[in-house]
Amino acid sequence: MKKFLNALFRGVEILIAIFLAVMIIMLFMNVVLRQFGKGFAWSEEIARFAFIYLVYLGSIGAARENRHLLIDSVLLRIPAVAQKILYALIQVCIIWLMWILTTGAWRLAYQNRADRWVATHIPIVLIHGIGVVLGGAIIIISLANLFRLIVLKTPVKDLVGSPDDPADNNPAAQTKEVG
Repeated sequence: MKKFLNALFRGVEILIAIFLAVMIIMLFMNVVLRQFGKGFAWSEEIARFAFIYLVYLGSIGAARENRHLLIDSVLLRIPAVAQKILYALIQVCIIWLMWILTTGAWRLAYQNRADRWVATHIPIVLIHGIGVVLGGAIIIISLANLFRLIVLKTPVKDLVGSPDDPADNNPAAQTKEVG
């Protein structure tokens, strides 16, 4: 199962890279063409679509790696029992907020199911639909975090930390012995 999830999130990372490349190419192409008095109206919509998906998929990746906005400096300085309670409350709040986002995105997608963007005719449901995917994915990630905290008894410091923490790879942060 872990192999499947790693492959799935690797696919998400590749999609993020593709959307970033599409966004850069479309915007750059339009800027260059404007110098010659030309341009494509649809390129801005494609770039906007790519940016929306880039941000939403990036948020899913950040949630999986616990790189979202979490101020762990206070969390890791309190007693272990309080850490667990506070971390569980944070996860419950995330689930609640993502539920609000998911249901709101679902309603907007349903309400705008027949609408399309002007230049590209991309269905608006694809824009609101990614909100449903984002909310559902982060709800699942937060439930998995709660499972790891409560059932597997994983310490909070292991849940908020990342194996590839930039501080671990920073040569300036490491002490060197001069011999």
